[in-house]
Amino acid sequence: MSRSDDVLKLHRLAHSGGSAALLEWLSARLGGWTGVVDAEHGRGPEAAVRGAAELTARGVRSAVLHAPGSATLLFALDGGRALAAVLEQPHPAAAILLADAAAPLALVLRAEEAAGREERAALAESRAREAVLHLLMNGRLSTAHQIAEALGPSLPEPMRMYVVECRTGQRAEVTRLCEELTDGRAWIVRCPVYVRHLIVLVPADRAAVSAGHDPLADALVAVAPDCTVGVSGELRLREAPAAYGQAFHALAVARERDERHARFGPGPELALAAHEAGAGWAEALLAPLHAYEPRRPQDPGGQELRATAHAWLNFSSHATRLLKIHRNTLAARLRLVEALLGLDLARLGDQAALSLALRLTPGARPANGAPAAAAPGLDAVLRDPRVTAWARAQLSALSGPDAPSGARATVGAWLAHDAQLAPAAAALGVSVPGARKRLTRIEVLLERSLLQSPSARYDLWLAYRAERLRG
Repeated sequence: MSRSDDVLKLHRLAHSGGSAALLEWLSARLGGWTGVVDAEHGRGPEAAVRGAAELTARGVRSAVLHAPGSATLLFALDGGRALAAVLEQPHPAAAILLADAAAPLALVLRAEEAAGREERAALAESRAREAVLHLLMNGRLSTAHQIAEALGPSLPEPMRMYVVECRTGQRAEVTRLCEELTDGRAWIVRCPVYVRHLIVLVPADRAAVSAGHDPLADALVAVAPDCTVGVSGELRLREAPAAYGQAFHALAVARERDERHARFGPGPELALAAHEAGAGWAEALLAPLHAYEPRRPQDPGGQELRATAHAWLNFSSHATRLLKIHRNTLAARLRLVEALLGLDLARLGDQAALSLALRLTPGARPANGAPAAAAPGLDAVLRDPRVTAWARAQLSALSGPDAPSGARATVGAWLAHDAQLAPAAAALGVSVPGARKRLTRIEVLLERSLLQSPSARYDLWLAYRAERLRG
């Protein structure tokens, strides 16, 4: 093989396979170890590392170090590094080949380092955007605004939230469309829980939603045949958790529609209906959590435990992705929450009570010192006429003319068995796929997600309970 062939091969490898492919070919061509050595970090054969240090100290560009039975050839790159080859047998073309390889290798190393920096910067921005979303979901608006202003654009107020479900390879195109159609004013973040989801906060004046028409959603679902979009109502930033729930429920409906997008259906919000009657109950229930002080500084405090409970109620075991913790850590925190609050979080009723209490209190605050007995119990809250009216509206669709046969019985059995499909299916006398199919049809009827978290199962349990208490 001629020198010109070698040079052409080196440049092709640098372009197509990067530094790893180029060095691998050099090792095979020369019959010895070939690599990049760094005198400062000391990685590589001892002779090569020592030679790289000599190159840097003497300010020379190349050197040969002889040892019994081997020779080390070095050619300086940049940043104190050197291309080195340790050869046991003489190779007449080694020096020329390594000299020819040094220039393309230096270029490809710089390109790979630049790509690495860009990737790390993109990851840092993605994590920062996740942090903003996490702050919004936990009511820490001031800090969320500060970080968002640094990243751009500003958080929209008021806004609609879009949850876009698409293949991961389509997220760049979805992001581009959102930025283009909102003049760069949309706040876009990859969902930290569901890898196929993008969460988009759109200024209300740019989310021109009318009956059956949403230009932004129309454009997004056109990206690909399996792209679906759920859209919340118009809400304030402080209502971001409710907006996410609304958009997620709308997404469950959108999957069953030909147009593949849906806006959250109108209906009363439990937190609004129960606020006056339930605020005292919620504060009393959560007081031990809000007042909790860990024994060790590294252990989670009350606010962190509250955020953990909220994430778990919304995302079940997937909460580990949102919180960036191990599943054993999640389990330990939940056991502590159970012990502090006297709840059994394996029971759907206790999950529903905790979910409502968290929604009725805007954030972790020190306990006010009022004894728990001074506040009403959950049943007293559910007997309030406003909550009773909410429950009636929530359940009316299950008995309406459009309801599938046995809709109420299906939902009732599912809730009675802590929203577990297998025992609910056995109680109904159907297969597990059959029970799942029934609940999927009911999702469309209720315009709420049931089988995928965040689920409406807590609200449905509370609605059934309020109905039973009404008699």
